[in-house]
Amino acid sequence: MSGDEATELTRRTQNSSRELLAKSFFFACAALSVVTTLSIIGLLVYEASKFFAATAPLLGVQGETATLTEFFTGAEWSLQGPDLGVMPLVSATLMVTFGAGLIAIPLGVATALYLSEYASESARSYLKPALEILAGIPSIIYGIFAVAYITPALDAFVQIEGLFNIASACVVVGIMILPMVASVSEDAMQAVPDDLRQAGYGMGATKYEVSTGIVVPAAISGIFSSFILALSRAIGETMAVTLATGSLAREFDPTELSSYLALLDPDSYFEPGMTMTAAMVQLLTGDVTGGGLAYRSLFAVGLVLFVITLGMNVLSDLIANRYQEEYQ
Repeated sequence: MSGDEATELTRRTQNSSRELLAKSFFFACAALSVVTTLSIIGLLVYEASKFFAATAPLLGVQGETATLTEFFTGAEWSLQGPDLGVMPLVSATLMVTFGAGLIAIPLGVATALYLSEYASESARSYLKPALEILAGIPSIIYGIFAVAYITPALDAFVQIEGLFNIASACVVVGIMILPMVASVSEDAMQAVPDDLRQAGYGMGATKYEVSTGIVVPAAISGIFSSFILALSRAIGETMAVTLATGSLAREFDPTELSSYLALLDPDSYFEPGMTMTAAMVQLLTGDVTGGGLAYRSLFAVGLVLFVITLGMNVLSDLIANRYQEEYQ
């Protein structure tokens, strides 16, 4: 073997070793992410199982437990009772999510449409970083902003008793998730080929007609995905919602139609409430006994929250895969 051949063989061996090392490192990072996720799910399921009467004896848990029926049909959430029905928390969470969506979705799509179709490169260079800054503000700052400014502003139009109400949480969470809607929707619009736009212009369409009649329908899968991802973010928001809505869990009877109709009453948004995340904060910061019923309910509520957000993320992927346009 000549010297050049030996050098080439050595170089290939070194490259192969580096490639194997890099591959092993990246696999370990991916595996760590999967293991962490599965560990969190396992912890939630295991600890939540101790909360329910059907599984608690199997795990050797002594003391008070709750049934699935009590948990999902109970009309009140109170640690003093304890009445630990999760539906009052779920209803408040859905109210905040719905209100935030009403604010963030139209404004986010309009912002994305402007950035993608109307804004100059100079304007885009300023607006995009501004959206990113908006997304980077700590959530507790948003909560303080809601209590200090949004609630007094709402009180100027509608009589509000106290500092806490669901409407201010809707506004502040809507502002928080607006950058996600705008950014993901704008990326989806930017992915639409220019040939489609030029074809519209060639047929005499105006800028508005091309934007709303061609670009938006072509990017609809990405736009809908941004909606679901943003709403998932709203459901899981903690500190801003805790500060804005307060910690008073309103009664909600899932077996009564009047409870569902109350969710559609605009006046109900100007009253305090307690979301699932706010209840978890209260449980963690309150004087609850470790291993007691109230403590174990923390994991049951967390599991419900996890299932809801997981379902919405799966739905987002299904919509994106089902309606995604493929261009040659």
